[in-house]
Amino acid sequence: MYLHLGQDTVINFKDIIGIFDMDTTTISKHTRNYLALAEKNGKVFNVSLDLPKSFVVCGTGDNITVYISQLSSVTLLKRAEF
Repeated sequence: MYLHLGQDTVINFKDIIGIFDMDTTTISKHTRNYLALAEKNGKVFNVSLDLPKSFVVCGTGDNITVYISQLSSVTLLKRAEF
């Protein structure tokens, strides 16, 4: 099964590590540092043309990718449950 993140981006369910709300999780400096490091390493892909509402961490082992989406984490979780 696949999850549509927005624009033309779909990911495989088995690759999802976590789906996070941008507003509540970026309060923590650890999350902000993680996202900054991932962006510095070229692991962040923005699939949003609008204000980002969530981010999805995907991958296995050392091959981690972070997708920034304009869809809310609740919407993505509902899509994942389908």
